[in-house]
Amino acid sequence: MSIQVVILAAGQGKRMFSTLPKVLHLLAGKPLLEHVVLTAFKVSDNNPLVVHGHQGSVLQETLSNYKVTWVEQKEQLGTGHALQQTLPQLDDDAQVLVLYGDVPLISETTLKKLIETTPPHAIGMLTAEIANPAGYGRIKRDHHHRIIQIVEEKEATNEERALNEINPGIYFVPAKYLKKWLPLLKNKNGQNEYYLTDIISLAVQEHLPIHAIQPAVIEEIFGINDKLQLATLERFYQRQQAEKLLRAGVTISDPTRLDIRGEVTIGNDVSIDINVILQNVRIGNKCIIGPNTILKNVILADGVEIKANCIIEDSEIGSNGVIGPFARLRPGTILEQEVHVGNFVEIKNSKISTASKINHLSYIGDAKIGKSVNVGAGTITCNYDGANKNVTTIGDNVLVGSDTLFVAPVIIGEGATIGAGSIIVKDAPPHALILTHELKQRSKTDWVRPSKKKEEK
Repeated sequence: MSIQVVILAAGQGKRMFSTLPKVLHLLAGKPLLEHVVLTAFKVSDNNPLVVHGHQGSVLQETLSNYKVTWVEQKEQLGTGHALQQTLPQLDDDAQVLVLYGDVPLISETTLKKLIETTPPHAIGMLTAEIANPAGYGRIKRDHHHRIIQIVEEKEATNEERALNEINPGIYFVPAKYLKKWLPLLKNKNGQNEYYLTDIISLAVQEHLPIHAIQPAVIEEIFGINDKLQLATLERFYQRQQAEKLLRAGVTISDPTRLDIRGEVTIGNDVSIDINVILQNVRIGNKCIIGPNTILKNVILADGVEIKANCIIEDSEIGSNGVIGPFARLRPGTILEQEVHVGNFVEIKNSKISTASKINHLSYIGDAKIGKSVNVGAGTITCNYDGANKNVTTIGDNVLVGSDTLFVAPVIIGEGATIGAGSIIVKDAPPHALILTHELKQRSKTDWVRPSKKKEEK
């Protein structure tokens, strides 16, 4: 059976009050539409067809990394009209799964169940029963409990609005029926739109069975029309992710204060404190993540401790490293095992070798630092000359005194000692003491420290 997925994503989303198309707003760090596209790939081997309209070029640019067939809906005349635009792209013998770009959490599990349980010549669809059905079309059934009609809320009577079985709008329909029915749709309704829901009435007229299932969890069929609904689904999604990690053995101080974005894998005996954001990270065994920490595109080996208030992105940290508190590791940072990076240290595009320490108030950019190097407080690699970035290379077992400036490019030999307060402007030999100032100290015995002036009354 060939399955073709169509994702309707042409709406503007006026209630978002944003210049950004609704389906490009982020949930868990990804555009809503991207969530749906990724799910489509899991249930079909064919490239999904995405119907775009409002700012379609922005949608295409945002999802340019995915193999998607784009179909334009030049006028937004309803869901039936949107799906009609895909008819030339649909194979006659295909089964068509209709999804929506603003329903991001529809699950692979529910869709596969719909696909697998729908008979070949039936119409498959999702329904759900909710306490507050406002905003959704209502399902009408006959006395045999068979679905006979879907009534849009704007067209429903008071009696029909009292029904609490709703239509999420997700269908699984043979393409041959869509090619027959979609051209027959009428827009004789209050919105002057072509409703996709009318295909159910056409199927009933032809005595075709309507097969309906309900989703695994109700939240997966919720659409997003405003920022409140977006925030509500964000928290639901994050709670789901936290529960998965808890069941896998991760210790989480407060599941409501953890955000997971993108792919996250975590080893055994890992502890995560409050207010942590993890985005595309791989965490090894026995790691500790302190509070108020952000990790983005990061790999942590076993035994790493990230102390409070650290921001780390596009970096790799070797086993038993200790980072923070208040440290920032920027893209291109590679730390080998047992490296210590302390408070108010910033590192960018640098490799720090085994057992080296940068414990206080330093900036290390575009540097190669050897093994067992001790970098004193206030050290700066002056890597930028106004046009180009230059490299500082420091050999093994170097001791760098506090308040040292390395004016790159410079190479410091193995075992060298840099005196505190030095400004290094040229290469230094190995196993030498390097000083760039005269060590003279004077004392003035008759000096009096200034005192604060008394305020006049």
